[in-house]
Amino acid sequence: MKKKRTIHLAMSTVAALTITSLAAIDIGDPWVDADVKMKNVDGSKVSINDIKGKKGTLVIFTCNHCPFVIDWQTRMVELANTYGKKGFGIIFINSNDSATQGDSYEEMQQFAKENGYQFPYVVDETSQVAQNFGAKKTPDVFLFDATGELAYHGAVDDNGRNPERVQKTYLKDALEALLAGKQVAVQETKAVGCSIKFR
Repeated sequence: MKKKRTIHLAMSTVAALTITSLAAIDIGDPWVDADVKMKNVDGSKVSINDIKGKKGTLVIFTCNHCPFVIDWQTRMVELANTYGKKGFGIIFINSNDSATQGDSYEEMQQFAKENGYQFPYVVDETSQVAQNFGAKKTPDVFLFDATGELAYHGAVDDNGRNPERVQKTYLKDALEALLAGKQVAVQETKAVGCSIKFR
Protein backbone atom coordinates (compact mmCIF):
# COMPACT_ATOMS: atom_id res chain seq x y z
CA MET A 1 0.00 0.00 0.00
CA LYS A 2 2.80 2.40 0.90
CA LYS A 3 4.56 1.69 -2.39
CA LYS A 4 1.41 2.42 -4.41
CA ARG A 5 0.95 5.73 -2.63
CA THR A 6 4.50 6.75 -3.45
CA ILE A 7 3.92 5.99 -7.12
CA HIS A 8 0.67 7.94 -7.07
CA LEU A 9 2.36 10.98 -5.55
CA ALA A 10 5.14 10.79 -8.09
CA MET A 11 2.64 10.67 -10.93
CA SER A 12 0.76 13.61 -9.44
CA THR A 13 3.97 15.60 -9.32
CA VAL A 14 4.67 14.84 -12.98
CA ALA A 15 1.14 15.87 -13.88
CA ALA A 16 1.53 19.14 -12.01
CA LEU A 17 4.79 19.88 -13.77
CA THR A 18 3.16 19.12 -17.11
CA ILE A 19 0.31 21.52 -16.41
CA THR A 20 2.79 24.23 -15.43
CA SER A 21 4.80 23.74 -18.61
CA LEU A 22 1.65 24.05 -20.72
CA ALA A 23 0.71 27.38 -19.14
CA ALA A 24 2.76 29.50 -21.53
CA ILE A 25 0.82 30.99 -24.43
CA ASP A 26 2.00 30.89 -28.04
CA ILE A 27 1.36 33.09 -31.07
CA GLY A 28 -2.31 32.86 -32.00
CA ASP A 29 -3.39 31.75 -28.51
CA PRO A 30 -5.97 33.78 -26.58
CA TRP A 31 -4.84 35.75 -23.58
CA VAL A 32 -5.12 34.20 -20.12
CA ASP A 33 -6.06 35.61 -16.70
CA ALA A 34 -7.81 38.52 -18.41
CA ASP A 35 -10.28 38.87 -15.52
CA VAL A 36 -7.67 38.83 -12.73
CA LYS A 37 -7.86 42.11 -10.82
CA MET A 38 -4.45 43.56 -9.94
CA LYS A 39 -3.62 46.57 -7.78
CA ASN A 40 -2.71 49.61 -9.86
CA VAL A 41 -0.36 52.35 -8.66
CA ASP A 42 -3.37 54.66 -8.24
CA GLY A 43 -4.92 52.25 -5.74
CA SER A 44 -7.61 50.89 -8.06
CA LYS A 45 -8.01 47.25 -9.09
CA VAL A 46 -7.50 46.64 -12.81
CA SER A 47 -7.72 43.60 -15.08
CA ILE A 48 -6.55 43.13 -18.65
CA ASN A 49 -10.19 42.99 -19.73
CA ASP A 50 -10.75 46.39 -18.13
CA ILE A 51 -8.17 48.08 -20.36
CA LYS A 52 -8.40 46.08 -23.61
CA GLY A 53 -8.34 48.23 -26.73
CA LYS A 54 -10.26 48.21 -30.00
CA LYS A 55 -7.03 47.84 -31.99
CA GLY A 56 -5.25 45.50 -29.59
CA THR A 57 -3.79 45.19 -26.12
CA LEU A 58 -0.19 45.54 -24.99
CA VAL A 59 0.93 43.69 -21.86
CA ILE A 60 4.51 44.19 -20.66
CA PHE A 61 5.93 42.32 -17.69
CA THR A 62 8.40 44.73 -16.14
CA CYS A 63 9.73 46.10 -12.85
CA ASN A 64 11.64 49.07 -11.43
CA HIS A 65 15.23 48.04 -10.89
CA CYS A 66 16.31 45.74 -13.74
CA PRO A 67 19.08 47.33 -15.86
CA PHE A 68 17.38 46.08 -19.04
CA VAL A 69 14.12 47.72 -18.00
CA ILE A 70 16.00 50.95 -17.30
CA ASP A 71 17.64 50.80 -20.74
CA TRP A 72 14.31 50.30 -22.54
CA GLN A 73 12.18 52.41 -20.20
CA THR A 74 11.95 55.58 -22.27
CA ARG A 75 11.13 53.67 -25.44
CA MET A 76 8.55 51.45 -23.73
CA VAL A 77 6.78 54.41 -22.16
CA GLU A 78 6.81 56.43 -25.39
CA LEU A 79 5.28 53.53 -27.30
CA ALA A 80 2.72 52.83 -24.56
CA ASN A 81 1.64 56.46 -24.21
CA THR A 82 1.54 56.99 -27.99
CA TYR A 83 -0.36 53.86 -28.97
CA GLY A 84 -2.62 54.07 -25.95
CA LYS A 85 -4.11 57.09 -27.73
CA LYS A 86 -4.52 55.14 -30.97
CA GLY A 87 -6.89 52.45 -29.76
CA PHE A 88 -4.60 50.08 -27.86
CA GLY A 89 -5.13 48.99 -24.29
CA ILE A 90 -1.90 49.22 -22.29
CA ILE A 91 -0.89 47.60 -19.01
CA PHE A 92 2.51 47.11 -17.36
CA ILE A 93 2.69 44.27 -14.82
CA ASN A 94 5.23 43.80 -12.03
CA SER A 95 5.36 40.12 -11.05
CA ASN A 96 8.51 40.34 -8.93
CA ASP A 97 8.38 39.43 -5.26
CA SER A 98 7.74 42.73 -3.48
CA ALA A 99 10.69 41.92 -1.20
CA THR A 100 12.98 42.35 -4.23
CA GLN A 101 15.02 45.49 -3.77
CA GLY A 102 13.44 48.41 -5.59
CA ASP A 103 10.11 46.73 -6.34
CA SER A 104 7.86 47.63 -3.44
CA TYR A 105 4.42 49.04 -4.22
CA GLU A 106 5.47 52.49 -3.02
CA GLU A 107 8.53 52.39 -5.29
CA MET A 108 6.30 51.35 -8.19
CA GLN A 109 4.13 54.40 -7.57
CA GLN A 110 7.14 56.69 -7.61
CA PHE A 111 8.64 54.98 -10.66
CA ALA A 112 5.41 55.37 -12.65
CA LYS A 113 5.18 59.04 -11.72
CA GLU A 114 8.80 59.80 -12.58
CA ASN A 115 8.54 58.07 -15.96
CA GLY A 116 5.24 59.60 -17.04
CA TYR A 117 3.07 56.47 -17.17
CA GLN A 118 -0.34 57.24 -18.71
CA PHE A 119 -1.53 53.66 -18.26
CA PRO A 120 -1.94 51.14 -15.42
CA TYR A 121 1.15 49.73 -13.70
CA VAL A 122 -0.08 46.85 -11.57
CA VAL A 123 1.12 44.25 -9.07
CA ASP A 124 0.86 40.55 -9.89
CA GLU A 125 0.66 39.63 -6.20
CA THR A 126 1.22 35.89 -6.60
CA SER A 127 3.31 35.95 -9.81
CA GLN A 128 0.67 33.59 -11.22
CA VAL A 129 -0.30 35.85 -14.11
CA ALA A 130 3.30 35.94 -15.32
CA GLN A 131 3.62 32.17 -14.96
CA ASN A 132 0.40 31.55 -16.86
CA PHE A 133 1.56 33.84 -19.66
CA GLY A 134 4.93 32.14 -19.72
CA ALA A 135 6.71 35.42 -18.99
CA LYS A 136 10.24 34.92 -17.70
CA LYS A 137 12.06 38.20 -18.18
CA THR A 138 11.74 41.89 -17.48
CA PRO A 139 10.85 43.33 -19.87
CA ASP A 140 8.77 40.66 -21.61
CA VAL A 141 6.35 41.96 -24.25
CA PHE A 142 3.00 40.40 -25.16
CA LEU A 143 0.93 42.17 -27.82
CA PHE A 144 -2.59 40.91 -28.53
CA ASP A 145 -4.78 41.74 -31.49
CA ALA A 146 -8.32 43.10 -31.28
CA THR A 147 -9.73 39.60 -30.69
CA GLY A 148 -7.40 38.92 -27.76
CA GLU A 149 -5.07 36.55 -29.63
CA LEU A 150 -1.30 36.83 -29.21
CA ALA A 151 0.16 38.61 -32.24
CA TYR A 152 3.68 39.41 -31.02
CA HIS A 153 5.87 38.21 -28.15
CA GLY A 154 9.43 39.10 -27.24
CA ALA A 155 11.67 42.15 -27.07
CA VAL A 156 10.95 45.84 -27.59
CA ASP A 157 13.64 46.15 -30.28
CA ASP A 158 17.06 44.74 -31.14
CA ASN A 159 19.25 46.99 -28.98
CA GLY A 160 18.32 47.83 -25.42
CA ARG A 161 21.56 49.56 -24.50
CA ASN A 162 22.04 51.82 -27.52
CA PRO A 163 18.88 53.45 -28.91
CA GLU A 164 20.92 55.01 -31.70
CA ARG A 165 21.95 51.57 -32.95
CA VAL A 166 18.48 50.06 -33.12
CA GLN A 167 17.86 48.52 -36.53
CA LYS A 168 14.74 46.46 -35.86
CA THR A 169 11.82 48.03 -34.00
CA TYR A 170 9.90 44.83 -33.32
CA LEU A 171 7.21 46.19 -31.00
CA LYS A 172 6.58 49.40 -32.92
CA ASP A 173 6.33 47.46 -36.19
CA ALA A 174 3.86 45.04 -34.59
CA LEU A 175 1.75 47.90 -33.23
CA GLU A 176 1.71 49.58 -36.64
CA ALA A 177 0.68 46.33 -38.32
CA LEU A 178 -2.29 45.84 -35.99
CA LEU A 179 -3.20 49.51 -36.33
CA ALA A 180 -3.40 49.01 -40.09
CA GLY A 181 -5.34 45.76 -39.73
CA LYS A 182 -2.44 43.67 -41.04
CA GLN A 183 -0.70 40.56 -39.80
CA VAL A 184 2.47 41.13 -37.79
CA ALA A 185 5.51 40.21 -39.90
CA VAL A 186 7.90 39.29 -37.08
CA GLN A 187 5.71 37.57 -34.54
CA GLU A 188 8.24 36.33 -32.02
CA THR A 189 11.69 37.35 -30.83
CA LYS A 190 13.78 36.50 -27.78
CA ALA A 191 12.90 38.48 -24.67
CA VAL A 192 16.12 39.84 -23.16
CA GLY A 193 16.25 40.99 -19.55
CA CYS A 194 16.46 40.08 -15.90
CA SER A 195 14.70 36.95 -14.69
CA ILE A 196 11.36 37.55 -12.97
CA LYS A 197 11.77 37.09 -9.20
CA PHE A 198 8.72 34.87 -8.74
CA ARG A 199 6.99 34.94 -5.37
